[in-house]
Amino acid sequence: MYGTWWSLVPPVVAILLALITKEVYSSLFVGVLLGALFTAGFQPWGTFETLFTTMTENMNLNIIIFDVLLGMIIVLMTQSGGSAAYGEWASRRIKSKKASMFATMGLGVLIFVDDYFNCLTVGSVMRPVTDKYRVSRAKLAYIIDATAAPICIIAPISSWAAAVNSYVPEDSSLTGFQLFLRTIPYNLYALLTIGMVFLVIAWNFDFGLMKKHEINAAKGDLFTSGGEEFESMQEDKKVNPNGKVIDLVLPVAVLIVSAVFGMIYTGFLGGAGNVVDAFADCDAEMSLIFATTVTVLFMAVLYLPRKVISFHDFMQSLAEGAKLMMPAILILTFAWTLKGMGDNLGIADFVRNMVGTSMTASVVIPAIMFGIALFLGFSTGTSWGTFAILVPIVVNMYAGFDDEMMIISVSAVLAGAVCGDHISPISDTTIMSSAGAQSNHINHVQTQMQYAMIVAVICAIGYIIAGISKNWMISLAGSAAILFLVLFFISRKERSEARA
Repeated sequence: MYGTWWSLVPPVVAILLALITKEVYSSLFVGVLLGALFTAGFQPWGTFETLFTTMTENMNLNIIIFDVLLGMIIVLMTQSGGSAAYGEWASRRIKSKKASMFATMGLGVLIFVDDYFNCLTVGSVMRPVTDKYRVSRAKLAYIIDATAAPICIIAPISSWAAAVNSYVPEDSSLTGFQLFLRTIPYNLYALLTIGMVFLVIAWNFDFGLMKKHEINAAKGDLFTSGGEEFESMQEDKKVNPNGKVIDLVLPVAVLIVSAVFGMIYTGFLGGAGNVVDAFADCDAEMSLIFATTVTVLFMAVLYLPRKVISFHDFMQSLAEGAKLMMPAILILTFAWTLKGMGDNLGIADFVRNMVGTSMTASVVIPAIMFGIALFLGFSTGTSWGTFAILVPIVVNMYAGFDDEMMIISVSAVLAGAVCGDHISPISDTTIMSSAGAQSNHINHVQTQMQYAMIVAVICAIGYIIAGISKNWMISLAGSAAILFLVLFFISRKERSEARA
């Protein structure tokens, strides 16, 4: 089964079960168990041992620590009254549903350092405002998700840029950072997704399952289904009248500044000679833990002397933060284990062999790489893992004789990986977006998938144009024009149906 199509069976089964049953935990566990059975050759004890060994080896303790600390920060912002104060402040200035969604998108664009931080922070800050104007939780989760990874993958100062830099071989004709910068205008999925969010909000229309959620939200049902646990979380929750807007804004500012400082500092510790190289060589996970730790200490100094929150409640927020993030951590643990099962079964070797037999025409290579990265990202639920597998392959394919095609094809891999990650129910960023918006996870996956696939089809066309023209302006302009026309046609159709 190693290195064959059987390696795709566990993640595909998990994804199908999640979509059919709408039960994420059981679906992921079935996929993990199936991977363990395949790896152990269906031996009972070997399966048990493989299951927990793989889980232990693939758990990312740094991310779990970061999630708990970030959960603590979110709880403290809420308990201090900072989130409520910001919500009231924003509500006085945001006068419409459209403005609330644009504000959510704008905040998502501004928080570009890390997608986890983006998803959870934007959700906790903007949720009270979008709730006021009856934006469905599925729509909020979509806006958060569509301005998290797509922003990070085109932001040179981000944990994603650092990850991509690390996957470029040292003997490449371009440094990792140079290659990353040149992929930005060719990263069609990221750019078009941001454009689609803008147009959907500006033209005030929805389609597919999202339309159903928005209709229900207009009637007062923000969840449509699966919101009971979030409604119960809001019951009997008193708002602290002592909270100020600074109790939210200052911690967020400290978090961003600390994260950027941590990335630069760890980069210099790694031997970087300048700021650009420091971002390329930074320890992103340790920097984020540093940033959240500094922010928690800063919040203690900001809140406790003013008696905004008691010392007992401050310490209790650690447990509450862990409790808040536990569903996401549990899903992440299963998702990491499922990826480990894919590694055990040689999913990377299978993809490499498939890529090697698919290079038949140079002009369609970017489109092929986009499709392969999309499928791999969807099946494994990880963008970074897809980068790690495919970026070195593409760089080696073109190294030394066609830098422009190398840049286009690497861009296609990055775009396809983010797209696959976006539509995968086992993706960590998709899970974080659901958690940040407090949306039912499967509702978010189903509604976002319909929107994302429109962009994905246009991207495939765009990469064929890029392969022919080798010009980012032509490929981006052509793709943007197609997206504009498609969304214009859909918006006209939806308005006609609404008037009928």
